[in-house]
Amino acid sequence: MRTTKTLSITLPPEMLARAAEMARREHRTMSELVREALREYERKNWWAEMNAFGQAKAAECGLTEADVEQAVLEVRRSRTGQVPEPKG
Repeated sequence: MRTTKTLSITLPPEMLARAAEMARREHRTMSELVREALREYERKNWWAEMNAFGQAKAAECGLTEADVEQAVLEVRRSRTGQVPEPKG
């Protein structure tokens, strides 16, 4: 069984009005809307962290974006036995 906790937040009146309108339009509760916003925020930050990690690793290895794209094609080719056409 999941337990929930109550959280009180303060929003500027305009933001609260926009949030209430979104929740009404999407047939959600304010809690559902805030939970979804937090999930989206987490996903966005995770992708930003992964991109930063990948860029740092590529720079460390002296790889360009084209090198990475070619490496992805080679991995896909080895997994499927097919030869995908490179883009560009």
